Amino acid sequence: MKRSQINEIMSAADDLIRSHGFNLPPFAYWSVDEFWARKDVAKPVIDGRCGWDITDYGAGQFDTMGLFLFTLRNGRLSDLEGGRGMCYAEKLLISRQDQLSPMHTHIIKAEDIINRGGATLIVELFGSDDQGNFAEDRGGVVYCDGIRREYSPGEKLVLAPGESVTLMPGDWHAFWGEGGDVLIGEVSTVNDDETDNVFREPIGRFANIEEDVDPMHLLVSDYATWLK
Repeated sequence: MKRSQINEIMSAADDLIRSHGFNLPPFAYWSVDEFWARKDVAKPVIDGRCGWDITDYGAGQFDTMGLFLFTLRNGRLSDLEGGRGMCYAEKLLISRQDQLSPMHTHIIKAEDIINRGGATLIVELFGSDDQGNFAEDRGGVVYCDGIRREYSPGEKLVLAPGESVTLMPGDWHAFWGEGGDVLIGEVSTVNDDETDNVFREPIGRFANIEEDVDPMHLLVSDYATWLK
């Protein structure tokens, strides 16, 4: 992805988020220089990889396969392993109309996927085999707004604004917007996007960036290089 495209996606996403009555935290709007100057006090933000996250999964086709994310808060894996403390995370996502977030599951993370507003969110589901691998012939159980629901292999949940689904490790899922763009909330256990995303197909989690212009704001994938 070109950095200029990422900057444009950031601006459009911020407008959409505000249109639904949400506001991003102040660090979202720091320039690169401001982030550099505050990197010591912002260590929890950096270590938790909170902030902007825009991906085309390395495929170069963001409009058809991609996702916008902003990690608002993220706990510590050591707390989750210890069973107390900051064991949770929260994100805002935007899934554009017919923009696929491809089939994947998580090893550790349980998550609520919530349609916060906009169009309809479609979530396609498959179960796992005994080793946790994608199983084309297996379904499973999820909870929609707290109500138990069995799903068949390949079943597509239709989530209107305000509706949600709880996904556990081993629930393979893909999703996209239908009829327009969707603002999505994600509330989960501690999030580790570097190691805890298992895709059905061999794709990357983060975009490869062509630096054609300066960044408007840093992505979480920029922290390791831009804030050295």
